[in-house]
Amino acid sequence: MSATNFKTENNTYRKLIGNGLTYRIPRFQRDYSWTDEEWEDLWADILGTVCDGGEPAHYMGYLVLQSRNEKSFDVIDGQQRLTTLSLIVLAVLSNLKRLVAEGKNPDHNRQRLDQIRSTYIGYLDPVTLVTQSKLTLNRNNDSYFQSYLVPLGHLPVRGFRASEHSLRKAFEWFERRVRDHVRKQGGDEGVALASLVETMSDRLFFTVISVTDELNAYKVFETLNARGVRLSSTDLLKNYLFSVLHKQHGEHPHEMQALEDRWESMVTRLGAESFPDFLRSHWNSRRTFVRTGDLFKSIRGKVGDRAAVFDLLRGMEEDMDTYLALTNPEASHWPEKLKASAQQLRMFRVRQSFPLILAAARHLGLDDLGRVLRGCVVIAFRYNVIGNLPTNDQERVYYGAAQRIIVAGAGGVTANTILESLHEIYPRDEAFRVAFSEKVIRTSDSRNNRVVRYILCALEHQHSGQDYEFESATFNVEHVLPQHPGQGWERFSEEEIEAMTYRIGNMALLTKGANKDLGNLAYEAKRAVYQASNFGLTQKLGDENDHWSPERIESRQKGLAKIATAVWRIDQLS
Repeated sequence: MSATNFKTENNTYRKLIGNGLTYRIPRFQRDYSWTDEEWEDLWADILGTVCDGGEPAHYMGYLVLQSRNEKSFDVIDGQQRLTTLSLIVLAVLSNLKRLVAEGKNPDHNRQRLDQIRSTYIGYLDPVTLVTQSKLTLNRNNDSYFQSYLVPLGHLPVRGFRASEHSLRKAFEWFERRVRDHVRKQGGDEGVALASLVETMSDRLFFTVISVTDELNAYKVFETLNARGVRLSSTDLLKNYLFSVLHKQHGEHPHEMQALEDRWESMVTRLGAESFPDFLRSHWNSRRTFVRTGDLFKSIRGKVGDRAAVFDLLRGMEEDMDTYLALTNPEASHWPEKLKASAQQLRMFRVRQSFPLILAAARHLGLDDLGRVLRGCVVIAFRYNVIGNLPTNDQERVYYGAAQRIIVAGAGGVTANTILESLHEIYPRDEAFRVAFSEKVIRTSDSRNNRVVRYILCALEHQHSGQDYEFESATFNVEHVLPQHPGQGWERFSEEEIEAMTYRIGNMALLTKGANKDLGNLAYEAKRAVYQASNFGLTQKLGDENDHWSPERIESRQKGLAKIATAVWRIDQLS
């Protein structure tokens, strides 16, 4: 990217908006979405700068702008902040209008109103009351903004979109806050209102990144994102898809609306899930393998016309149910066994297998899909949870398996052939036994505690045949060597306590009441409770150990490792 196409500078709000430049939210950017939580934060920041003794400047973050003439800019990132600041200025103007109506120093306040409007909002034609606005919102919000908010007229409340109601509520919220603020100041309210705008505009500043064409705007986004500055990647991709439709065929409202509706439906269904994470899993399950930082570059290279845009949409919609079944299995329509596997992957926080599972779900029946899912759980447990092995190689193996499914098509692959293709990332039995024998899992972390409960319940089932729901509230994880040992544990040095407390071999299942009663007692006092336990492995611990030591912990964990090898196993790979 040449330096002439890229400019970065720090600008105050006054310099941004008060110098004759205009800003446009691209037509298909997302609607206004801030709520009272964001309003409250911004207002607190503003008050922190305008009050006596306040901070001399407040940083508002990045703005990414795109322009060809350095006079009119498209807002690639920062529209929520710019829109809200305009609403605050309009709230000040509304209060000045109120003072004029009340006959309070009307001539001076009318002059202030006109000056602030022309500087920060735009020129209002006195005959038509049509504003040449400095800020134009997107296609869903601009009409309400220009027709009702900018002229400071009556604000209708029926028959409008939720985002238009949000604009009105934001304006009314700030109008009240501004009024309360200037009244607390005492003295001339008109002077206080003008001072609020002037001080705010001088002390709020942005890092402004300006680029001259669309490709550079995307490049800026990727560069900043790689450096840890999170921009609205979902909106950026959406804008790109809309731009493809618009450039190829001009304005086609029906297609544009279809894209808008389908896109928003997907974003809504994903909820708290990250859209880019879903998109990358989807892309890697169908196309070329990409890392997170290269995702949007790859999409731009492959999605360049109208057909490709809607093909991408159809594919994402097809994969959405499977992705949501993996990330929110409780709400899925999958059979219980598949749900259980998805819940385990989620508990492990392992997603490298998602592209493979998406591809398998498109081509396999539920039985084979269930076997693949179970295989991914076993690999995740051996490779990620116990082995802590590098995930880069693992991702490529899963991607390769997904590609084999795509090439073979429906009927061309089975669960067996898919699992066979994962042999590179399936730790062999001996390596897994060694890793399990030495594993430490700190149960002070709630997620780790769930994993240990899951492990111990699975081992118990293998040992005694008894099924226990690892999420049950009827039992706890007992640390034989307590997490905070007292008297009776002199056999362990301080270093051994640190090293051994969270070894799997030091942990057992115990009913809740019994676990509470034992507390930090010495092993000899605990042993009888272990021997009377309904959990076979806990009872075995008490029966076989007349004392507890680092050597006994290591010995027991090696025994559990042998059981674990039989529990988390893919027969054809072992």
